[in-house]
Amino acid sequence: MKVTLRQRLKNNKINLYLDYYNSGKRKIEYLKLSLHPDPKTKEERTFNKKTITLAETICSQRQIEIQNGNFGFPDLEKLKGNFLTYVAALAEKKNSSMGNFGNWNSMLKHLKIFCPKDISFQEIDRQFVENFKNYLDKGAKTKGESTLSQNSKNSYFGKFKATLKQAVKDGILKVNPSEGVPHFKPGEPQREFLTLDELQSVVNVECEIPLLKKAFIFSALTGLRWSDVEKLVWSEVQHSKEMGYYIRFRQKKTKGVETLPISEQAFSLLGEQGEQANKIFKGLHYSAWSNLKLQQWIMKAGISKSISFHCARHTYATLQLTMGTDIYTVSKLLGHKELKTTQIYAKVIDDKKRDAANRIKLNF
Repeated sequence: MKVTLRQRLKNNKINLYLDYYNSGKRKIEYLKLSLHPDPKTKEERTFNKKTITLAETICSQRQIEIQNGNFGFPDLEKLKGNFLTYVAALAEKKNSSMGNFGNWNSMLKHLKIFCPKDISFQEIDRQFVENFKNYLDKGAKTKGESTLSQNSKNSYFGKFKATLKQAVKDGILKVNPSEGVPHFKPGEPQREFLTLDELQSVVNVECEIPLLKKAFIFSALTGLRWSDVEKLVWSEVQHSKEMGYYIRFRQKKTKGVETLPISEQAFSLLGEQGEQANKIFKGLHYSAWSNLKLQQWIMKAGISKSISFHCARHTYATLQLTMGTDIYTVSKLLGHKELKTTQIYAKVIDDKKRDAANRIKLNF
């Protein structure tokens, strides 16, 4: 295959492009570089000279890549693909849980604000990665026009880097341009939860969506994530004399198979048993509307905390530790792969103890 640098006059500009020729087949790669057609000043002549040098360098690099077997017609076609379309498709595949998909979708929204709609993989280089990181750090805004939190920056940039890593796996990019670009340091996560008294309060008030209330309380009694509650079927709820009631299921997030003991109270919450293949919480959906109704239900119980469905899992973990369950057991109940993930909840308990200790004050 031969690569030739060529010129084409269009709109009073000389556009530079590479002409790939191989066994009668020809492909074109536009470099987005142009020359002054009739340079009259020293500046214009210098500009043309530097641009030609740059184009020749790119041409030489392409020829070397071809000789090393690292570049060909299929690669060129892939590189011309729309980057944003690829990210959108990947984000859709990540629609496994409301939190995960929400983060991917938010990252995509910021990426669309940051870069042109027609951007191709050819234009994604280290400088692009660093510029997007800088945008997340200083330019991106929330709906309330505030800057992103440290955790949001960390999450969105992580999803962006995961996209480029996947593009390498898919054979679109030869090298990951984000390699070596430092990640954002994660902020201290805030785990909002309900106390036992608060949980009892929400149990005692009605929710506009009864199914949502039942699912939330079940999650608070078992520690199950939304994604696992939503897909739970009757065949996964089992009973034995030795173990009592338990759930045998595969976590949607980690794909790990888990056996989770549940209380008789949690089991009784499920109601009359249906067909083995039927979903227990049939009709349970995630949406902004259900989020609103969940928060209204919490406020109706006199609780001012900002509560999402995932806070039910936080509630389960925090109450278990508060009531004396050892952290290793709690880690296993939550299905955590690493104990350090569970230790976040232990820190919450330590903070609560410290606050409680400081409540007793005397005047001397």
